[in-house]
Amino acid sequence: MRITIVGTGYVGLVTGTCFAEVGIEVTCVDVDKNKIENLKKGIIPIYEPGLEEMVNRNIAKDRLHFTTQLEDSIPGSEVVFIAVGTPPDEDGSADLKYVLEVARAVGRLMEDYMLVVTKSTVPVGTAEKVRQALIEELRSRGSDLPFDVASNPEFLKEGNAIEDFLRPDRIVVGISSERAESIMKKLYKPFTLNGHPVIFMDIPSAEMTKYAANSMLATKISFMNDIANLCELVGADVEMVRKGIGSDSRIGNKFIYPGVGYGGSCFPKDVKALIRTAQEKAYRLRVLESVEAVNDDQKSVLFAKLSHYFQGDLKDRHIAIWGLSFKPQTDDMREAPSLVIIRHLLDAGCNIAAYDPVAMQECRRKIGDVIHYAGDMYAAIEGADALLLVTEWKEFRVPDLNQMRKLMKIPAVFDGRNIYDPADFRSNGFYYSGIGKR
Repeated sequence: MRITIVGTGYVGLVTGTCFAEVGIEVTCVDVDKNKIENLKKGIIPIYEPGLEEMVNRNIAKDRLHFTTQLEDSIPGSEVVFIAVGTPPDEDGSADLKYVLEVARAVGRLMEDYMLVVTKSTVPVGTAEKVRQALIEELRSRGSDLPFDVASNPEFLKEGNAIEDFLRPDRIVVGISSERAESIMKKLYKPFTLNGHPVIFMDIPSAEMTKYAANSMLATKISFMNDIANLCELVGADVEMVRKGIGSDSRIGNKFIYPGVGYGGSCFPKDVKALIRTAQEKAYRLRVLESVEAVNDDQKSVLFAKLSHYFQGDLKDRHIAIWGLSFKPQTDDMREAPSLVIIRHLLDAGCNIAAYDPVAMQECRRKIGDVIHYAGDMYAAIEGADALLLVTEWKEFRVPDLNQMRKLMKIPAVFDGRNIYDPADFRSNGFYYSGIGKR
């Protein structure tokens, strides 16, 4: 079986590589020539544990190919996955121009039956727009070649994407024909042998499922951050509250850890897009509007704590940051809380030294050299007036407190992820402030 994946971003590259891993012949297509040349050499553009080794293994086995020419891959392919970006417009809606460009190109190039699958996160109704784009291109050719459109949203967690794809909780597929269902069953059979379900449904429901899932998880995060802020005001400890409610099976203990807000490529964009979809139907998703507002505010909480500690006197302070990516095990900095915190610190006149195990190059690409990028976690805190823990990488979890106290000018720690025991730091002479703690 041969398939084509259009787009070699996070979703497209993981999808194509994992399909190749189970023996399917995959061609990944992208317009970025430099990216494609690097991928041919096994140099991948993102950090994802295990992905580079898998890419190289499948290139060597001649199952995974890369090209900039869609016309080279469409002939002989039975399925085309559209996995291009859908960046948010200024109004929060998803920009579908790249998705529809691919659909039109497939319509111009297809020579036989084709199943066109939207893998990108797209609003309800996008598959129908893809269908119309294909029909228009085929009509302009005077062709009546058969095709189907399907929706197959991804549910990959950055930092655990390989495991998520190879052993998924569920596979959601929106289809409108028995032929499309049969092809998708065949394609996903290697991933369902150990009982993981493929849930077939109508296409609009599949499109909505992706947004609803991410919005629910984002809601849990913002709800818990709101509760954490209230805990501080009333003298409660959010960690105790979290354990108390997380043991309720109706709630569960996932996504109820307070912090400095969610970021990344999914939650912020998807929440905005779903809010916009509702607005287009003259309906307000009031819960999600609040989820977004809470999250925006939460990204400034750590800076507010720092400013309060120094009574607003932040000019020329040396502030250290541990963690830049929006979460561990990725170099993704899209909508990362660290970017908001850095902007606040720079506006206040602070000097910043930051360390992240993998995201410093991406941070430099985004904001340049307005901050100092340290060689390791301890180099970042040398002479620091305070440390902000922003991303909970494993290597930050058990720091040498004696070394920290010797290196820091003022032993003040602001824990944006609640990974430390306050008593440990306070007994060693540190000022400690977490999220939602007394």
